[in-house]
Amino acid sequence: MHVVFLIYPNVTQLDFTGPAQVLSRLPNARVDYAWKTREPVLTDSGFSVLPTATLAEVTHADILCVPGGIGCTDVMEDEEIVAWLAETGAASTWVTSVCTGSLILAAAGLLTGYRATCHWAWHDYLALFGAEPVRQRVVFDRSRVTGGGVTAGIDFGFALMATIAGEEHARMVQLGLEYDPAPPFDSGAPDKATPETVARLSTLFAGQGNDRDARIRAVAERSKETA
Repeated sequence: MHVVFLIYPNVTQLDFTGPAQVLSRLPNARVDYAWKTREPVLTDSGFSVLPTATLAEVTHADILCVPGGIGCTDVMEDEEIVAWLAETGAASTWVTSVCTGSLILAAAGLLTGYRATCHWAWHDYLALFGAEPVRQRVVFDRSRVTGGGVTAGIDFGFALMATIAGEEHARMVQLGLEYDPAPPFDSGAPDKATPETVARLSTLFAGQGNDRDARIRAVAERSKETA
């Protein structure tokens, strides 16, 4: 079972380390972290990850997964990566994502006509690429599986594991990892957080990339022209 995560500068590390921890427990699993080179890739948490494969070395996967992160817009604009994703995704059994990774998949034309989810702050952009946005933590649509923001990647990993290897195997892995979440605050979604918290975080997100909206819309327009 070959699992491949695309990693890139300013990727959110938990977007891929969370599901990787789970999916590495699939029977006969082999996990690769792919990038253009094997040089260290800096995550948005301030530490680097060493790729185990280059994009040129990966042409298909049993599970292809694209995580999100601050650098996702840069990746959506990178024609080399988009072309690699389109080709590799077409040859892969499962095409998946976590958080804003679904926007990267969408930019590669891999979510057109599919139901999908994303981080709540970026969710509505999916429709620009012909995907159907669904506000769920994990969304399955045929061979496409998308997870919501960051921590949803762990739930995504278990849901996909249960589909592939059976619920009993997934339950066993869950016990082994002691995945028994009990957050100290019930503030993990916009409809649960206070309006003040949502407004404060939205302002923070806006400050991370003032041109984000225009750049994503430009990628969406280009993808329509080349479809």
